[in-house]
Amino acid sequence: MRRRITVAILGVVIGTLVLTVLGSLLLVHRAAISTAESEITTEAQAMGSLISLQPALTDSRVVAVLQRVGAFDSLAFVGLGPDGSFENLPSPLGSAVMNGPALRTGETVAGNVGNIVFVAQPLSLNARKRLTLADGLPGIDVPVLVVTRHVTSPVNGGSYFILVAGVVLLAGAVVAAALARRISAPIVRAVDATRQMAAGNLDATVPVHQREYPELAELAEAINTLGENLSRAQGLEREFLLSVSHELRTPLTSIRGYADAIADGATGDVPGAVGIIGSEARRLERLVQDLLDLARLQARQFSLHTQRIDCGALAKAVAEGFVPQADNVGVDLVATVPGAGALWADADPDRVGQVIANLIENALKFATTKVEVGAHPVGEWIALWVSDDGPGVSAQDLPHIFERHYSSDRVPGRKLGVGLGLAIVAELASAMDGVVDAQSPVDNGRGARMVLWMHRRPAPDESEDRLDDASAAMPTPALPLYPPV
Repeated sequence: MRRRITVAILGVVIGTLVLTVLGSLLLVHRAAISTAESEITTEAQAMGSLISLQPALTDSRVVAVLQRVGAFDSLAFVGLGPDGSFENLPSPLGSAVMNGPALRTGETVAGNVGNIVFVAQPLSLNARKRLTLADGLPGIDVPVLVVTRHVTSPVNGGSYFILVAGVVLLAGAVVAAALARRISAPIVRAVDATRQMAAGNLDATVPVHQREYPELAELAEAINTLGENLSRAQGLEREFLLSVSHELRTPLTSIRGYADAIADGATGDVPGAVGIIGSEARRLERLVQDLLDLARLQARQFSLHTQRIDCGALAKAVAEGFVPQADNVGVDLVATVPGAGALWADADPDRVGQVIANLIENALKFATTKVEVGAHPVGEWIALWVSDDGPGVSAQDLPHIFERHYSSDRVPGRKLGVGLGLAIVAELASAMDGVVDAQSPVDNGRGARMVLWMHRRPAPDESEDRLDDASAAMPTPALPLYPPV
């Protein structure tokens, strides 16, 4: 890569140098032609005026002197015939470049043929003078003074240009090598770090130097962040697998122990043992089902049956189903929801019910005396929340409790469920275009509240304009709610 960058930069330098030199030579050459035309035009006009006054200047010896003094290639008297032909034209001029009609009107004609610059100046001669020229130019109609001069190349210091070009190329090579190294070195380090990560070394990092280009520094920082996230995800996945393995081992051990006891006749309470086996089997079935649900949700291999649902009534119904379980653990389960038909959203009722059920189950793990299920409109959103009065969630755990494979450092609580509920909640909320949020503490430094935010919709027989009026008529919830940004 470094070689390609160096060659590319040198190619640009060489191309620029060549174009610059060629363009400069062309401009200098055109300027030299233009300057020469201007100079000999002035000289030819002056000589034409003198010859018109002094016929003796047409003598061959005088003409030779004028040619030598003026540094002309040729100085000749040319005759323009009635048919437009020219007599005695110096080489390499031809009739096509002389513009006979302009000369007949007395205009000066100037131009160039390659590096030969010429000027044709018509002469104003009386009959006597015209006869003098007629001896050498029989049949002329208009006598014309024609002078030519060869314009040499303005570039005489070729070696100087070569030296300058060599210095420029050397400087370009040094700059190209430095730039190539500065650009490629961070990329090479990034490639090396990513290869180490791919090989399993997630602790590999890309050094970030302050003098690097911002884009390359951002690339290095992004790779380092990726490595940190992969390392953290690997650790969380390991903890998750250990937790799931423990969850699987516990019911399997109970099932095997009681099954062996029944088979060996070592227990006198067979119905009780069978009941425990059934309970542990259901617990194991729930764990497997939660794992399957989480896998389907992450792969989006599930269907949603979206319809307009009453969120308040649904939350209340789900809460009532958990009342017996809450009574068994000594927790008061309270539902604080508006009346039926107040809060509507477009969602799958079974999936929303599953989210609320998982949140209630999570709250029952940590609640001390009370779990509250609530629903209330907040602007264009509906907040469905479940709060508990337990120890709360630490500030370090709060941003991560809905992440996959995450295990919290909360104070251990009751053993209800298998610990996958919040991950499933986050996946379901995202699938239904909702947002899930966690807040802690909520009351006197204790407690946690999980909130499912759903886009609010009007009742099936109402329009969108009725939403604000309905919100104003509802009581404000006891705890502050913050809609997602």
